[in-house]
Amino acid sequence: MTSAERYALGSLCAGCLVLGLKGAAWWLTGSAAFYSDALESTVNVAASVIAWGALRFAARPADANHPYGHDKAEFFAAVIEGVLIVVAALLIFEEAWQSWWHPHVLEAPTRGIAVNAAATVINGIWSAMLVAAGRRLRSPALQADGRHLLADVVASAGIAAGVGLAVFTGQYVLDPLLAAATGVYVLWSAIRMISLSVGGLMDQAPEPAIVNRIKELVASSAAGAIEAHDLRTRHAGRLTFLEFHLVVPGSMTVAAAHAICDRIENTLKAEMGHLMITIHVEPEEKAKQAGVPVL
Repeated sequence: MTSAERYALGSLCAGCLVLGLKGAAWWLTGSAAFYSDALESTVNVAASVIAWGALRFAARPADANHPYGHDKAEFFAAVIEGVLIVVAALLIFEEAWQSWWHPHVLEAPTRGIAVNAAATVINGIWSAMLVAAGRRLRSPALQADGRHLLADVVASAGIAAGVGLAVFTGQYVLDPLLAAATGVYVLWSAIRMISLSVGGLMDQAPEPAIVNRIKELVASSAAGAIEAHDLRTRHAGRLTFLEFHLVVPGSMTVAAAHAICDRIENTLKAEMGHLMITIHVEPEEKAKQAGVPVL
């Protein structure tokens, strides 16, 4: 089992614990806001199952049908998770609407708020760990799960504060209003998550800072060549695919040109081990002014 899979499995266990606590908070109080929070945690558990399955599939080595590997499965998982969050937001709106027309006094609010707060603390710690692990392991699925939990933490904190305010002021109409506000926030986080994941499915390039660093490393390690041009990059889960044309003197031997390519690849992978590199060697008449000059 890979590190990413272990984090996904841990996320599933934490999600079940948090779901139980938030469900208890709703059962104790009958609050529509706590119901919306518990419903969001139900989505968290389902999303963790999807993320774990996607990570197991993405970890498979390349084969004849998928020569570039299975890493993009993580982007599909993140999109599915986003869709599930949209469904949760719609259910939250439905509960808020019903509670608006049928408001009721909340039962055992203090105990409900305390139980919900404990669940929020667990979510907060785990979301920070997931986001950090997702960045370190270059896992879109873990990062999406961590961002989702972070959105849940913010929503839960707002819900607990709002329920407390409703009890303190006696304005129980605040309960459905707060549930609706939570639904809006959850819906926004889902749209953002889907947008980021679709970018990966559409072969979006890495951040400009990463592309510029790649150009710097190519320029500094290609001594003997003339320039590099037509540099292209794309994300695929944990991997970044890089390809470019390397212009060398026409009289250079194949062995010498190959040695330059090896040096470039070794330099790039020493700093960016997640790269899959393809270099096309060309003679000097193919040089372009828009290329990357070799230092």
